[in-house]
Amino acid sequence: MDNDNRRIPAEPAEPPEPPEPPEPPEPPEPPEPPEPPEQAEPAGNNKLQSYKAVCARLGCTMSVYFLCRILNGLIAYWLGDSLSGAIGDTAAYALGMLGTILLVYIIPMLFTAFVFKSFKFYGAHGGIKPMYVKPRRLARALGTFPAMYGLGVGTLLLTFLVTYLISRITGGHTFLQDILRPTAVQPASNLVSALMMVFLLVVVAPVFEELWVRGIVYDVLKPYGSGMAIIISSLLFGFMHGSLYTLFYTTALGFALGYVRYATGSLFVVTVLHALVNSVVAGLLFLTTMTELANYGSPLLNTVYYIYILAFLIFVVVGVVAFIMRIPVIRKYKIENDWNEVGPRKKTALFFASIPVIIMLVLVINEYSQGWFINLLIK
Repeated sequence: MDNDNRRIPAEPAEPPEPPEPPEPPEPPEPPEPPEPPEQAEPAGNNKLQSYKAVCARLGCTMSVYFLCRILNGLIAYWLGDSLSGAIGDTAAYALGMLGTILLVYIIPMLFTAFVFKSFKFYGAHGGIKPMYVKPRRLARALGTFPAMYGLGVGTLLLTFLVTYLISRITGGHTFLQDILRPTAVQPASNLVSALMMVFLLVVVAPVFEELWVRGIVYDVLKPYGSGMAIIISSLLFGFMHGSLYTLFYTTALGFALGYVRYATGSLFVVTVLHALVNSVVAGLLFLTTMTELANYGSPLLNTVYYIYILAFLIFVVVGVVAFIMRIPVIRKYKIENDWNEVGPRKKTALFFASIPVIIMLVLVINEYSQGWFINLLIK
């Protein structure tokens, strides 16, 4: 019985089977290599193409300007005498001046603004109004007038000298003298016409030419270098005056006005300086006209006329001296180049190689030669 009460030992449990080792994960598929991005054109090439486009558009706008000048001259030639006989000299002169303002200033300038409207340069800072902001040193900027005028008149006198030497060497009347003679301002026949002439020179011309050349043209060229903007706008300013005789004079003034525009950032200053320059010439033309109309028979008018000429000559001498004294300051003044990838020579070559600019130059030669070039091509 004791044997029956004995416990029977339990059988030992079987050891658990070891877990199967996990299967190694499948290696991930290598990612597909990304597609190479499209090779973008370098920014420098984009800017170069943009500069070429600007040059072409400038050539187109200036060609339109010279075509408008030709049209204005033809209208004056066809209708001048008949209008004077029908409505009188004063009214005919007024209509002629209005035609000049419309064809020579308003239409070409509006066309230029329209052509460059698609560009972000013009009007990018709010349009026209900010261009006429007064600089902080207004008096100092206006104080450059004597030196500026001395530079312009000194260049003009040098042109006179070269023209005289050429005439002495060649002898007699030559074709070169024809293309060098200045384009005369339409002569006034009475006091009212003379006053209208002064208004055109002192008010209309400075306002429109500065807004056009140192406003629109300078602004669209500035992203490609401020120096190049000054050079090209000055050359166009010289071409606009329609005479090889005054080309160097007006181009030199254009350089000076361009530097002032760059230094001050203001069209207000250059417009006032331009008006001052033209006022000196307008005063001389006005007194000359009045003296000639009086047949030099008025002692008072003759005295005022000769005093004005004397003052003019003194001012020219003072201006030339003032410019010479400012040369060291001008040489120290550096203009920042906003686009260094292309040099100034290549920029200039690209400008004059543009087909519209070449067409403009043909029209310039025609204007300077009094239509001689076009007549030669026709023949």
